[in-house]
Amino acid sequence: MDPQPSARDLRHRQRQDEIITAARRCFRQYGFHAASMAQLASEAQLSVGQIYRYFINKDAIIEEIVKRIIDQRMVEISNSTHTPKLPALLAWRKVADENDEALMLEVAAEATRNPRVASMLAEADNRTFNHALQTLQQEHPQFSEEKIRACVEVLAVMVEGTAFRRLTPQKASAERLYLIYQQLLKQLLETEDK
Repeated sequence: MDPQPSARDLRHRQRQDEIITAARRCFRQYGFHAASMAQLASEAQLSVGQIYRYFINKDAIIEEIVKRIIDQRMVEISNSTHTPKLPALLAWRKVADENDEALMLEVAAEATRNPRVASMLAEADNRTFNHALQTLQQEHPQFSEEKIRACVEVLAVMVEGTAFRRLTPQKASAERLYLIYQQLLKQLLETEDK
C-alpha cells in the first residue's frame, strides 16, 4: 500500500501543476523555443527562482508537459479510440484537448532544434505506438506481429495527419469522410494476413 502524501508533497505537486498550466498558456502563445523563463514566470505569477525550485530548466517543464499529454492520450486510447470508433474521430476531427494537439505540434517543431526535445518526442512516440500495438493485437489476435505493426503505422499516419489538418478548414463533409474512413479501416483490418 502506498503511503499517503504529506501536506508538503501535496503543496509541491499543486505548485508544479500551476507552473505547468501557466507554461502551457505561455508556450501556446510564444512557442517552446521563443518563450523565456521570465515570460513563463510572469504567466505563473512567480519569480524565475521560484520556478527553478520545481523544475531544473525549461526542458524539464517541456518534458513534464509532453509526459502529461501522452499519459492522457493513453487513457483516451484505452477508453475511446478502439478502431471501431476511429472513423468518427477522424471524420469530425474530434480531440479531447485542442490545446494539447497544438502543443504537440509545437513539440515536433522544437524537436528539430533541440536534441533533448527530439528524444522526448521519440520516447512519447514509442509509448504511444507500443500501446496501440497491444490494443490492436487484442482486437485482432489472428494477425501476425508484422501485420499489426504495419496497421498501427498506417493508423498513426491517419491520426497524426488529421491532427495537422485541424489547423485548416475541413474541405470535405465529415459524413463523406466518415464513410471513406470506415472503408479504409475495413480494408486495412479485415484483409487476410499474408
